[in-house]
Amino acid sequence: MSAGSQSVVVKALVANLGIAIAKFVAAFISRSASMLAEAVHSLADSGNQVFLLLGMRKSERREDAIHEFGYAAERYFWAFIVAVSLFTIGATFSLYEGIHKVLHPDGAMGSRTVAYIVLGVSIALELYSLSAALAEFKHIKAGRSLKQTIDEARDAVVIVVLFEDIAALVGLVSAFAGLLLTQLTGNGVWDGVGSIVVGVTLFGVAAFLARKTKALLIGQSVTPTQRATIVDLVTATAGVERLVHVRTMHLGPEEVLLGMKIAVAPGTTVEQVATLVDAIEVKLRAELPILKRIYVELAAPDDARAVA
Repeated sequence: MSAGSQSVVVKALVANLGIAIAKFVAAFISRSASMLAEAVHSLADSGNQVFLLLGMRKSERREDAIHEFGYAAERYFWAFIVAVSLFTIGATFSLYEGIHKVLHPDGAMGSRTVAYIVLGVSIALELYSLSAALAEFKHIKAGRSLKQTIDEARDAVVIVVLFEDIAALVGLVSAFAGLLLTQLTGNGVWDGVGSIVVGVTLFGVAAFLARKTKALLIGQSVTPTQRATIVDLVTATAGVERLVHVRTMHLGPEEVLLGMKIAVAPGTTVEQVATLVDAIEVKLRAELPILKRIYVELAAPDDARAVA
């Protein structure tokens, strides 16, 4: 389990639990639809962090007779559940409350002072959580562009928490604006609009995270840079005449399955082939420790396919 990823999730969980409780109290006092939507959003986020921690814990189980490649993909499954949860709970409820408020804007509003205080504190706590996620994201970014980092990310946890926190901040600002505009204009429609903005934001984030985690769950290859490293190391190994093909798949963020087919010189003995395969595995694992499972197949003499 990545210590950095776990720390990010724990900090987000602590922040969201405190925020959710305060928002429900404020929603009850202010009778604000946008504040209630934000409270449900924070409660859903807290549940999502529990899902992520559950996935991280379950992914550490050792392989058994039923799952011979282990349980590393548990992290991807629970990250996908988080994306679904954001849509079904957060986005749907926020949109429903917002539309209901827009259609029925004349309900009595309670005190907004508590709501403003809670929103201010919530923004501060979300910034704390976001700073932790950004620090870990900066670490994995390692000089790459934002798009490249997201495309090549094979650990969904930090990405999920980062975008959850961004969505939460957008939601908090929207709820604040909705309350303020309702107070200034006396029109409750603005409170509903704030809730709708929260819902639309959550829907967009949920769709993005679902797409990303689905790709990981199906099984993604290593990054182009890592693939190039594998090809270079294998082809540079004495005794390898040709690398026919390479196939990789992430079983989890830090566990990769690698299969390859190589051609060796005619007349190479079984003992020499065994030594060659061992040498390849040692070199690859020294350079890329994530290559936990390596399988090497020998090519037939007439197999002239290029690396693919």
